[in-house]
Amino acid sequence: MDTKLQSEKASLLHQLHQGPKILILVNAWDAASARVIESLGYPAVATTSGGVARSLGYPDGEHIPRGEMIDWVARIVRSVRVPVTADLEAGYGRTPEAVAETARLAIGAGAVGMNFEDSIGEDPSRLVPLSLQAEKIQAIRETADALGVQLVLNARTDVYLTGVGEPSGRFGETVKRLNAYREAGAGCLFAPGVADASTIAALVREVNGPLNVLATDATPPVAELEKMGVRRLSLGSGPSRAALAVMRRIHRELKERGTCTTFTEDVMTGAEADGLFVERDHN
Repeated sequence: MDTKLQSEKASLLHQLHQGPKILILVNAWDAASARVIESLGYPAVATTSGGVARSLGYPDGEHIPRGEMIDWVARIVRSVRVPVTADLEAGYGRTPEAVAETARLAIGAGAVGMNFEDSIGEDPSRLVPLSLQAEKIQAIRETADALGVQLVLNARTDVYLTGVGEPSGRFGETVKRLNAYREAGAGCLFAPGVADASTIAALVREVNGPLNVLATDATPPVAELEKMGVRRLSLGSGPSRAALAVMRRIHRELKERGTCTTFTEDVMTGAEADGLFVERDHN
């Protein structure tokens, strides 16, 4: 990708986190899903590690080789004009040097944002020690700066998502971690697993940077989140799993009832699907 264009996209993604309007990031798992998101007017696209991994035959949780994930990110970047932020799990490495290399590869693929979590892959109930995670974030930041890209690093803590520690201590641990990640160079701070309005509002007050929450059926409506001051709402792997559920319903209906209404009602036509790509200037 052209360096100037990538820099402009990075700057735009950064500005989209500054409010007052909330940034809704719908997560894509391939070029077609990314184009659907862009065609609906969303100003940026995020990838989903789980969605990408499963589409390539791997379970979520860094089972996919880093090279395959980066190749898929590059494919998604090329399919859209809007900024793309890549979900790169825990960075595919245990050291600051390894995750910095992952960031370098992501930037080389055209991404201008990066999700970076603090779970330990083989044991998601444990988190990377805070000081080490901060070192990794600093290494990512320094790498991006050296490459001249204002990478929006979305630092995620899984305290709530995986139920780390006693419930009474989770809020304080989340705030401590996210603020340390912000100080180390993160541009956005992600607390998945939090859905109740009072906790979200308290995090907005206590966290020293743009707050990202994960959409669930229990999450407050977008307008309420925006009023609270939440800056980013992510859908994660939800849309990709919903697509798999539709596939399951299609074939269950066909097998059990011998009918095909699930995929023939309100379906995108072949022409519409091709129109996502035909005569399109790719990046």
